Amino acid sequence: MTDTSFALTGQEREADLELDQLKQLVGLVPYDETQDVFPVTGWDAIVFICGNATQAAHFYQTAFGMELVAYSGPETGNRDHKAFVLKSGSIRFVLKGGVDPQSPLHEHVRVHGDGVCDISLEVPDVDRCIAHARSIGATILQEPEDLTDEHGTVRVAAIGTYGDTRHTLVQRNDYAGPYLPGYVERTSDLVRPEGAPKRLFQALDHIVGNVELGKMDEWVEFYNKVMGFVNMAEFIGDDIATDYSALMSKVVANGNHRVKFPLNEPALGKRKSQIDEYLEFYTGPGAQHLAVATNDILTTVDHMKAAGVEFLETPDSYYEDPELRERIGKVRVPIEELQKRGILVDRDEDGYLLQIFTRPVQDRPTVFFELIERHGSLGFGKGNFKALFEAIEREQERRGNL
Repeated sequence: MTDTSFALTGQEREADLELDQLKQLVGLVPYDETQDVFPVTGWDAIVFICGNATQAAHFYQTAFGMELVAYSGPETGNRDHKAFVLKSGSIRFVLKGGVDPQSPLHEHVRVHGDGVCDISLEVPDVDRCIAHARSIGATILQEPEDLTDEHGTVRVAAIGTYGDTRHTLVQRNDYAGPYLPGYVERTSDLVRPEGAPKRLFQALDHIVGNVELGKMDEWVEFYNKVMGFVNMAEFIGDDIATDYSALMSKVVANGNHRVKFPLNEPALGKRKSQIDEYLEFYTGPGAQHLAVATNDILTTVDHMKAAGVEFLETPDSYYEDPELRERIGKVRVPIEELQKRGILVDRDEDGYLLQIFTRPVQDRPTVFFELIERHGSLGFGKGNFKALFEAIEREQERRGNL
């Protein structure tokens, strides 16, 4: 058996992440890549389309502590749009905004608002993945092709997934450029506050997709059959409901669990669920939230709050619940420090995790972020679902959407 599950990706090596640190950050597990019909090395880039990519790039640098590393735009010969490539640890965000008045990016923003259009994945063999996807009946949006510049060659292709979301498959091999051909290296003159950490988060843990009622199992099957993903978890019924709204969720992951996709659909409730609200304002299925992994969630929250990022509020009663305190036992920081910041805590048979959620980061109540710090737990905070959803419902009520 050839076990490549614990080999660091190129982005992880560039970020100076260590294997033991990565195992804790995102919960890697061993697997045999040679038996995988659609081997995925890891995340390549999360591509956002924004109404104003210039300002969005500034926001993610100042509020999320990300670093500008590459750029494409009119100055580089790209007349259609600007694109800013930001990194934090092994995470790469690409923020695109239309420049040409006729750019198709404007229509995407009109329909969806700011959001994720492409969850790009690094793979060792693009052609093998596309051949398998085609044999299963997947929608091939882009046939395999080589992109070449002075830094080398990247082979890419793309398949369709829920809504207008795509997976671009990227085979990098020995490419030495800052991102892809067509992009140039670029840095920022932004000066960090004195004492700011090198970065606020190190890796991407998971991305949640919201799909229409009755479509969750269809997309779970897509990831199982087309991409060879395995089922990790399932949350239904009372697991994931409040007195007013409900949803159902199943989690799929690639073999080593580096790439994880919880998939949500609405369930019947007395009022509109957070999934219903998302589907209404995004006008269809899409990526709801991105969970970024940190090894110091307290410091990360403190710096993000100081930069103006707003988080969901957790009532004091959550921390004063004797059942919670008994269930979670001892964690690395006093519960009072978590309470001060509104950080949630959950424990399962493998360990515990700390997590907190931002409010939506754009005008529409759609995309938001989760910060997660894992200590052995491979879960998603099941014990926090009720408290989290009640917090989201309070926000929905303030917006008049409950």
